[in-house]
Amino acid sequence: MITVSGLSKAHGSKQLFRDVTFRLLPGRRIALVGGNGKGKTTLLEIVLGLQDPDGGEIHRGKETRVGYLPQEAVGTADPRETVLASVLAGAGPVHELEQQLLGLQQQLAETSGAEHDRVLRDYGNAQSRFEQLGGYALEAEARRILAGLAFTDESVTKPLRELSGGWQMRAALARLMLDKPDVLVLDEPTNHLDTDSVSWLEATLAAYRGAILFVSHDRDFIDAVAERVIELSEGTAIEYVGGFAEFVVQREDRMAQLRATAAAQQRQIAQVERFVERFRYKATKARQVQSRLKTLERLDRIELPDRKEIAARFAFPEPQRSSRVVAELQDVAVGYDGRAILDGVDLVIERGEKLALVGPNGAGKTTLIRLLLNQLKPLSGEFTIGANVDVAYFAQEQAQILDDQLTVAMEFQKAVGDRPKGRNIRTVLGSFGFPGDAADRRIGELSGGERTRLALAKIMVNPVNLLVLDEPTNHLDLQSCDVLADALEAYPGTVVLVSHDRYLIREVAQSLVAVRNGRAVRHDGVDEAVLSPSGTETAGSTFGRGGPVQRGGGAGRSGPSGRDPKNNGNAKPGSNAKNNGNAKNNGNAKAASPGKSKPTTDEPTTDKRPDDKRPDDKRPDDKRTEAERRQQKHRATKELRSEVDKVERQLVKAEAEVADLQRQLGDPELYADAAKVKDLVERHNVAKDKASGLMDRWTEAQLALEKAASAFD
Repeated sequence: MITVSGLSKAHGSKQLFRDVTFRLLPGRRIALVGGNGKGKTTLLEIVLGLQDPDGGEIHRGKETRVGYLPQEAVGTADPRETVLASVLAGAGPVHELEQQLLGLQQQLAETSGAEHDRVLRDYGNAQSRFEQLGGYALEAEARRILAGLAFTDESVTKPLRELSGGWQMRAALARLMLDKPDVLVLDEPTNHLDTDSVSWLEATLAAYRGAILFVSHDRDFIDAVAERVIELSEGTAIEYVGGFAEFVVQREDRMAQLRATAAAQQRQIAQVERFVERFRYKATKARQVQSRLKTLERLDRIELPDRKEIAARFAFPEPQRSSRVVAELQDVAVGYDGRAILDGVDLVIERGEKLALVGPNGAGKTTLIRLLLNQLKPLSGEFTIGANVDVAYFAQEQAQILDDQLTVAMEFQKAVGDRPKGRNIRTVLGSFGFPGDAADRRIGELSGGERTRLALAKIMVNPVNLLVLDEPTNHLDLQSCDVLADALEAYPGTVVLVSHDRYLIREVAQSLVAVRNGRAVRHDGVDEAVLSPSGTETAGSTFGRGGPVQRGGGAGRSGPSGRDPKNNGNAKPGSNAKNNGNAKNNGNAKAASPGKSKPTTDEPTTDKRPDDKRPDDKRPDDKRTEAERRQQKHRATKELRSEVDKVERQLVKAEAEVADLQRQLGDPELYADAAKVKDLVERHNVAKDKASGLMDRWTEAQLALEKAASAFD
């Protein structure tokens, strides 16, 4: 479908990445991870043809259809259209056929004679094609997808212009889901979703039959969807097989092996350098000295990646002590224009507590936050704020309203003054991931994650004892998310958190407040059944390119990793998904995500009359015709299937050879013999080239087989 070979890209003197190679094949789901500003979005745009690479090639099949969801998709559809109409317009060929049928219906009413007969034939052909593509079920499918993304029957009839940016992003995602392109490219698709919708999207994408390339900083989401992970770091791209848990384990294994190999090589180099230094001026040893110097020159030195990447070190100045009860709600009703969104709310928030508000979007989480911030008054009941409570509020929109023309330092200074609480502003910015010259970059040049870090810096630099955070991890890279979680755990004040990132909630929250169905109910601890409830109204059926499949909480994994969907997000036994610096290793790992229920069909049962026929009751003539068609298909594809099987066996053997040579190259004892190292490196290069060539042959053969088989479907 899409083959990426040797891509490289630099911005000025900064090398974003080089020699990036991967393939997007049917059913392959690849997650791109890496720090903010490392080039993830740039790589997506190069794959899409929106940017040109500095080097490398991209090969895309002529018939390959690609769908793209950028980080900000607002404005990509007509704002005058309703949500439902906008989604239906994204159905591509099906929508075009629908418009064609409407035009032909008009012509049928206006023509007669031979022209009428011609139009009638065209109408019949178009109608048959429309039915084959599932056109008559299109609106029902669109409504199902919109329900999965938490749209109500009432909201789908609203014009897009009446929706917030987050809900317009959801509509854009639904438009892509209905279109079912061959390749889905998604840039942080969970940013504007609640936990219920994220769970629905996980199951939907895990069953998607096309290829998916996506960027996400949500560990659970990556682990549920991806069957491969590509990490962009220090200008390189490394591909790992498996989800996030496997990625963590494999990366640590790779780094340990690389460190051992580099250490062995350094010992060899030091030994040679000591010999040269000792006998450099001794005539009888001149030839040996020159030989060793040439060996050093030819040596391909192993460079260890610098894992000390710039990361924010979120820290909070010591706040004043508030009263024991920070906020109290007694039988509170709150809403807008006299209409209650939440009713009968009883909640006490005490000093030092860390609460997470969970529930679907539109259920009232923002309304409850606005009450805590004194932006709303209760319609009934009693609401009190404690004494000496200082509040800081972070909203996800704050990262978008920064002045693009100012530098980081100027924007920060505008908010906090010359010396916030006696500290130099550049020292403060350095602790938030903007050291040295990075503080002089224009905001318009920052990535989404860097903008979020700056917005967080502006509210966290002053001492407060009540921190209200609305989606603080949107666009943050994994490393910064970890540091934010550490900082919030150590924060001495009170935290009220709204986030779709279930990992952050598990790490920070002590209690959950479930906001659903007009109620806000407190639950002590972090109960997975409350955090990610099954069987909610947002749970929908999953689908692939072949149409709807079974509905249920968890879709089986179809990728090579073959992991059990019930083990969604959990590290392998004996491993800790946090031991690589992306999480804390306290020896008491928390469950990564709830077990998912087995898929169940959602078809209504009906009473069958004796004369009812099952869909599979066929006449003998039909069965004979179908059998003949299968035989024709078998004969027509026999050679192609044989070629695919043959090349696949060769490919498996070649990849096993590459893996064996890589294992040998990881042996520290090897580097004591320079000749053996050279021989192994040459054999490794030859084996890699051979495996790459076989993969190309396999892709061509597989596509040819699919094309031949489709002629009989």
